[in-house]
Amino acid sequence: MKVCITAQGATLESPAEDRFGRAPYFIVVESENGSFEAIKNPYADGSGGVGPKAAQVLIAHHVKALVSGQVGGNAREVLAAAGIAMYTYRAGGSVRDAFDRFSKNTLEQSA
Repeated sequence: MKVCITAQGATLESPAEDRFGRAPYFIVVESENGSFEAIKNPYADGSGGVGPKAAQVLIAHHVKALVSGQVGGNAREVLAAAGIAMYTYRAGGSVRDAFDRFSKNTLEQSA
């Protein structure tokens, strides 16, 4: 399963990012084998409506779960409609820590 973690950089050691739509990077981790792809968010510096546009990036990459600090209402609607589960991570740790917590099922799933 592909899991996206919002990040400030392009590696597993990068700090996790609290914001979804304005996250500089989306780190997509394949939960089966731990491989990952860093996707630069083309909408991070956009003027408005970036959440739903960023959600389309995840949909195009067949992501099934999102780990982020906060997701705006419009992006949340698009993600939910696409069947992408959303989990809250606000510990201020790394992408690797966020993924580990996801893997251990210790993150709260957001509605």
